Amino acid sequence: MDGKLYDNHGRVINYVRLAITDRCNLRCFYCMPEEGITYMPRKELLTYEEMERMLTILAAMGIRKVRLTGGEPFLRKNVMEFITRLVAIDGIETVNITTNGTLTMQHLPDLKKLGIKTINLSLDTIDKERFYHITRRDELEKVMDTFHSLLDHGFNTKINAVVMEGKNTEDIIPMALLTKDHPVGVRFIEEMPFNGAGSNYPVLNWNHHRILEELKAHFPDIQKIPDPPNSTSFNYQVPGHQGTIGIIAAYSRTFCGTCNRLRITPQGVLKTCLYDDGVFNVRDILRSGATDEQLRTTFLEAIGNRAANGFEAEQKRRFNAPVSESMSTIGG
Repeated sequence: MDGKLYDNHGRVINYVRLAITDRCNLRCFYCMPEEGITYMPRKELLTYEEMERMLTILAAMGIRKVRLTGGEPFLRKNVMEFITRLVAIDGIETVNITTNGTLTMQHLPDLKKLGIKTINLSLDTIDKERFYHITRRDELEKVMDTFHSLLDHGFNTKINAVVMEGKNTEDIIPMALLTKDHPVGVRFIEEMPFNGAGSNYPVLNWNHHRILEELKAHFPDIQKIPDPPNSTSFNYQVPGHQGTIGIIAAYSRTFCGTCNRLRITPQGVLKTCLYDDGVFNVRDILRSGATDEQLRTTFLEAIGNRAANGFEAEQKRRFNAPVSESMSTIGG
């Protein structure tokens, strides 16, 4: 054994995306309905102590990278104390965070001291009116202040923008232009059916091919650059620009063959694929009095029966239920 964790398709599993809350202070229409969702009672969420125990077990199995997501992670009380304990877990080499940027700026100095290097900012437009239309909140100025502060503090900063027909396709070029003068990675993501209302997209007009066509029309000299290992994005750079541009084919699911990640929802549901409906509940196992070895065995069984790709995972959903969860309950 080489100390690495493999699934049944020979893919290394070394990355966990952990959603620490389902609560969010924005109401992005593609993530949840306007009225919001019914949040889980606090007792039904994984406690910080349970998360720490779970991640300690996973780190011993080969997990090296953790990304904290939500909901909005900085909405959860005492999150900085948890991050402090998380970065100290033996075996965890990288801790990254995905945030909407509305509550983040005050924590940046402490995050820097803790060794956090990469922060992803969820931002679908830099137009004030469209931002309000998409998020149903007037917070763009605060998010842009966070963006500039991230760069000032030297964080490896990435922007995640969901491309939505009729909503923000006119923002593709303005957002790509952020890479001209800023060392930022702007990633355009295909829209997915995770808004908590059961929306489905039988035809996705703005897929990764069309997004690239739009970019090439404005930046004819845009160049393909190497993709990092296990990258979910096809990566590009415009000559002379400081930053890079990525396209994530989240709906087309072109990156499944190199997927190295697990997802754990705020209530402890393990998802070995974004498109499955959950494999088992870590919280329930922990609270049943399971030993570390029993939990390790359960993880190994789940990883050893992983779907080959997102299409297979979707087909195997119980009762053929369509994808309808809110992204805030899955982990962005």
